Amino acid sequence: MFRKINWKRSGKNLDRAGLLTVLAVWLILILQICPVHAQSVLARLTSLKTGAPISSIVVVNVYPHDPANFTQGLFFHQGYFYESTGLHGRSFLYRKDIKTGKTLQKVKIAQEYFGEGLALLKNKIYQLTWKSGIVFVYDSQTFQTSGRMKYEGEGWGLTSDGRHLLMSNGSSTITIREPDSFKVVRKIDVLDGNRPVDGLNELEFIKGEIWAHIFTEDMIVRISPKSGRVVGWIDLSVLRSYLPQNAQVDVINGLAYDAKEKRIFVTGKLWPNVFEIQVAGHAN
Repeated sequence: MFRKINWKRSGKNLDRAGLLTVLAVWLILILQICPVHAQSVLARLTSLKTGAPISSIVVVNVYPHDPANFTQGLFFHQGYFYESTGLHGRSFLYRKDIKTGKTLQKVKIAQEYFGEGLALLKNKIYQLTWKSGIVFVYDSQTFQTSGRMKYEGEGWGLTSDGRHLLMSNGSSTITIREPDSFKVVRKIDVLDGNRPVDGLNELEFIKGEIWAHIFTEDMIVRISPKSGRVVGWIDLSVLRSYLPQNAQVDVINGLAYDAKEKRIFVTGKLWPNVFEIQVAGHAN
């Protein structure tokens, strides 16, 4: 079952110096739990040269997640989580009950494919593969495969703006694609000032912005879909303090949005929980 976090905190977007002060206090508290990670987070934020605001988060709810799932993609639809997992022989598409984490529906993809990003558009689910250049298309109700399409390069994250599919490949470029053919419509080069933002991974379209995990970092970058400019950063490092001390977890990967209730969810590869978060100073 999930547990409710009753903390009530007010927060505002912090400037870089302010965030580092707050973070330094928090890092001291968790240093004994995970000293290497705490030091790496501080180093990352110290080196993050940005004019965009950096926001902290508050955990609102904690939900169960299968720690065996190598999460690559996540979205929320009609009260359920839909999840794509990776690794050869362990790549699935799932529909999950949020409160219990129970699998309600699943389909396994063939051994030779490594599942990646996942998106829903017009009653169809699209699931990327990492290096095979194949996107699988499913009926969102039955999970029956309705087709597959090809693309060049690697597939990482996937989301939809309601009209097109938006895809990442681990670089600083997001590719906009037609859902019926997967042909490229245009490309967005993501820049923070004049600096390309590399490592774009799992994607989610939230209130007119593209949100992207940065691969291997506990950070989300908020991106303007029109210009590709960074409009903000979100520090997720506090989530590590909610994980069991001996949990064998991998990187954060899994970002979903409930547009109706304005809820944001985050998880990671092999994580035992999905976290519902609020971003300080940002109306979900």
